[in-house]
Amino acid sequence: MNDFQINDDLLIGISVPTIDTETVLTTIREAEKAGIDAAWLTSGGEAGDALTSLAVAASQTDHIMLGTSILRTWTRHPIVTARQAQSIANIAPGRLRLGIGPSHRDSMTETFGFKFFNPLGHLREYVTILTELSHRGKVAFEGNYYKANFEINNPINVPIMASALRPASFEMCGQITDGAISWVCPYTYLKDTAMTSLNHGATEVGREPPPMVVHAPICLTDDLGKARNAVREQLGYFPLTPFYKLMFESAGFKESDKTGWTDDMLDAVLIAGSEDVVIEKLNEISQWGGAEILATIVTVDNTRESMKRTMKLLGEI
Repeated sequence: MNDFQINDDLLIGISVPTIDTETVLTTIREAEKAGIDAAWLTSGGEAGDALTSLAVAASQTDHIMLGTSILRTWTRHPIVTARQAQSIANIAPGRLRLGIGPSHRDSMTETFGFKFFNPLGHLREYVTILTELSHRGKVAFEGNYYKANFEINNPINVPIMASALRPASFEMCGQITDGAISWVCPYTYLKDTAMTSLNHGATEVGREPPPMVVHAPICLTDDLGKARNAVREQLGYFPLTPFYKLMFESAGFKESDKTGWTDDMLDAVLIAGSEDVVIEKLNEISQWGGAEILATIVTVDNTRESMKRTMKLLGEI
C-alpha cells in the first residue's frame, strides 16, 4: 500500500446496515474493534428504532462514536428526541451525535399521514430546539411548526447535525448546526457548490463553518462493472426521488428520475478500486475540506468478506 498522507483530523465512519438489530450491534462492535471512528444508523430497515439500537450499542462499546443519519423530524417531537439523546449521552458521554432531516414526502405522507410542506422550515425549527436543549439545557420556543418549553438538569452537549442536499440546506447548516451530512452527492458538487453554501451560511452569522460529513459509497474491487451494479442494487432508489433529482440536476445530471443511476453518475459518487485508489480518493476529499467520511460499504461477491476487507482498510487509515 502506498504511503498516502491523510489529514490526521479526518474522521472515518460507516453507515451500518439496518438488516436487523443483531446485525446492527454486531457491526458496530466489529467497527470499533477494527479502529473505525464512528458508526451511523439510518431510520430505515428492519432494525427498529435507531436511537434504541444506539442505546444498546453504547452499552456494548467503549469509544466508537455513534450517530443518526438521519432521524426524521416529522415522526417525533424534538423534546422527545432530546430526552432520548440524554439517556444515551449519560451512558456514553461525548460519543453521540444526532443527524436530523425531513426525509421524503412519500414516506411521510403515505406512512405517517403528515402534511409534508416547507421541510427546510421544519428542519430549522427542529434543529433550533434540539440545539437549545443540548447545549444550554433549556428551551422556550414558539415557531410556525413547533412549540417547546422544557428544561433538563444539565446540558448534554450532543452535536446537532442535519442532512443537506441543496444549497439552501447547506447554507442553513452553516448558520445553525454542528455539521452538515451529505448523501450520494457527486464530490465536485460538494466541493464547488455545497462547501461554498456551507461557508456562506456561517459567514452570514459570524461563526466558524461547521464540519462537512461526506457520504462516500466505497467498494474494494477490481471489477468496476460489478461495483456499479452493486450500487444500483443497494442504493438504487435515490436518483428517482424528488429531492435527489433536484440535487443531481444541480450537479449536472438531468432527469435522474428517468435515467436512474447512469455510469457517469456512479463514477461521480462511487469510490471503487484497490486500497490505494480508495485512500487516494479519501485524501482528495480531505484536501478540499471534507471533515469526515460517512462510508457506505458497497459489497460484491462474498458480502461478508467484502465488508470485512473494507472495514479493515477504513480502520487502518
